[in-house]
Amino acid sequence: MARYTGPVCRQCRREGEKLFLKGDRCMTDKCSIVRRSYAPGQHGQGRKKVSEYGLQLREKQKLRRIYGVLERQFENYFDLADSKKGITGENLLQILESRLDNVVYRLGFGASRKEARQLVRHGHFQVNGKKVNIPSFQMRPGDKIQLKEGSLESTRIKELLEEIQDKSVPEWLELDSNSWTGTVKALPLREQIDLPVQEHLIVELYSR
Repeated sequence: MARYTGPVCRQCRREGEKLFLKGDRCMTDKCSIVRRSYAPGQHGQGRKKVSEYGLQLREKQKLRRIYGVLERQFENYFDLADSKKGITGENLLQILESRLDNVVYRLGFGASRKEARQLVRHGHFQVNGKKVNIPSFQMRPGDKIQLKEGSLESTRIKELLEEIQDKSVPEWLELDSNSWTGTVKALPLREQIDLPVQEHLIVELYSR
């Protein structure tokens, strides 16, 4: 499947805020937003009046980039969210948060969603005792995710496990650091999803 392979820092600059696409690097002075807080390209520093449609489009692009989702896949997620009971925008965020790669990231097994997605693809995790290497796999309440025993020998994973000790996981997840097992206690509520996104603008965009 096609993926964006260019410099991810350009995506943060285009949206005008940190999307934390490079993990811990985004917290340092090397972050591109700190060094160049304007949009990339020849006209990046020019002042532009943004239309209502432009604002809606930027919110959609921002959310897509945060989770690393392609356009067609994002549209499918929106259709699914729209067909569910409840608030469409919140349903959309809930679906995206429930992706396996995002749960891996939220548990601290990856410094960024991109790294978490790569670890999932390489088969380092089991869900309910079975190997799952599909990043978009939808996790449900009660599902358990565990590092494969052989993966504990990986140098990079050892580094990540050491860093987990200083991190906290969201309320809707639970992490057992003795067995390195994570459990989805419930689907996340909107107030438990710490994203700088106005999801209602995305709903308005698709409702045009």
